[in-house]
Amino acid sequence: MASEPKSVAAVEAPSMAFSRPGDGTLVISLTGRWTIQDGLPETHPVEAELESQPPIRSVVFDCHGITGWDSGFLTFLVKLTNIANTKQIAVDRAGLPDGVDKLVTLAFAVPERKGARKQDMREPLLDRVGKGIIGFTAGAGQMVVFVGEATLSLTRFVTGRARYRKSDLFLIMQQCGAEALPIVSLISFLMGLILAFIGAIQLRQFGAEIYIANLVALGMARAMGAMMTGIIMAGRTGAAFAAQLGTMTVNEEIDALSTMGIPAMDFLVLPRMLALIIMMPLLTLYSDLMGMLGGAFIAGILFDIGLFEYYNQTRSSVDLTDFAVGLINGSVYGVIIALSGCLRGIQSGRSAAAVGNAATSAVVTAFVFIVVATAILTVIYDVLGV
Repeated sequence: MASEPKSVAAVEAPSMAFSRPGDGTLVISLTGRWTIQDGLPETHPVEAELESQPPIRSVVFDCHGITGWDSGFLTFLVKLTNIANTKQIAVDRAGLPDGVDKLVTLAFAVPERKGARKQDMREPLLDRVGKGIIGFTAGAGQMVVFVGEATLSLTRFVTGRARYRKSDLFLIMQQCGAEALPIVSLISFLMGLILAFIGAIQLRQFGAEIYIANLVALGMARAMGAMMTGIIMAGRTGAAFAAQLGTMTVNEEIDALSTMGIPAMDFLVLPRMLALIIMMPLLTLYSDLMGMLGGAFIAGILFDIGLFEYYNQTRSSVDLTDFAVGLINGSVYGVIIALSGCLRGIQSGRSAAAVGNAATSAVVTAFVFIVVATAILTVIYDVLGV
């Protein structure tokens, strides 16, 4: 009759025992499966043995009872070796399983860098401020150089010397234009609706609800249409440009283009810049229309203003100059979004995290420069009397 099998837990559980054959030697006998999932013993019993009397001069291992091990066993041995070294006790690793001795030796091959375990790694305030200023200056210089290269690339396009694929241009135009219509429609309609509702709260006090049409039409045509389209495209398209070029940087595709003598500015940046320059004015016009429809919806539902009455009031309140202001803003925003996305993508590091950071940085950069450009253009329009 076959003997009854022993308990698996009793056989596999990691354990250790101590013996002292003499001459100040401590023998550590290890048995069971020394893996993380089986739960590894602490090193406290070993410390107690090393501190007991008579004093221990060397430690040896008896590992014949080990049935399995993983990286947890290596960590245990490294901790034990460090404890013995602090007490100036020699450790003989000859009795360890095959391969374990080499891995432990490898763990101690490169000494830990001094200061690597410092708890407070913060630099002094002045150091951080100085590095921030240096980084900002370097980034501003790189941005100016990039804008200059983009301008030269655009000049080569005008003179017919730019090296790019027209199929890429049309594909990017489709992605930036037709595929962006749903989100532009929703946001612009809601923006017109909000403008109409907020304006109506004040206009109703004077019985001038009809001027909701003037407020929405002027607001959307001159500023909000282009602004909202720019924000949408910065978050949608600018981030996509940064992620695409960042991934190409990680995969060394941009380096390959340079090796083949193909300018990355012409092949990658120029089509994206042209696509947004062409599509942003069209999207701005579409945004203006959807915003006015949102205003008409509120005027008709809440204030009983007829559609034709709203239309006539809108026609009388805006002219081509107002739409031209919005189209100029939209074109400028398109250039900013394209340059921000491409710049951050090309500057991306060579890791997945760096690509994500590049996309985030592209959106933030586009937002900041859109606001700055809006302020500058507003001053220019005021000086020109537009």
